[in-house]
Amino acid sequence: MEKAKKIILFDGLCNVCNGFVQFVIKRDHKDVFQFTSLQSDVGQRLLKERKIDTTKIDSVVLIEPGVAFYIKSDAALEVGKSLKGYRTVSKIFQLIPSKIRDIVYDLIAKYRYAWFGKREDCMVPSPEIRAKFL
Repeated sequence: MEKAKKIILFDGLCNVCNGFVQFVIKRDHKDVFQFTSLQSDVGQRLLKERKIDTTKIDSVVLIEPGVAFYIKSDAALEVGKSLKGYRTVSKIFQLIPSKIRDIVYDLIAKYRYAWFGKREDCMVPSPEIRAKFL
């Protein structure tokens, strides 16, 4: 695990979360992010170290090692702030109180499997992007 890299934990079974990871990988030109699924041993260890309750958070978590961690809509917006072309959009959405943003986030998270489907197994990264995964 590289200290300078931000770590995105995602639901490896969720099609929306996997789409989000693919979206970030394509736009991570400065190689800022590493990824791991919430279900992985590494993901579980990172969550436990930060005392993140997985019964309440089961979609996306962003960890900036030695700095902070972000959950729900804050995590998505912090990721956006590191992607060229999405910084301004993220900053604008951060003007909306997180309680309001998280209502929408929680609604999508609650129904994501029903609306967008679910994988049987976690995503297996291709050889080209394998180094980005913990």
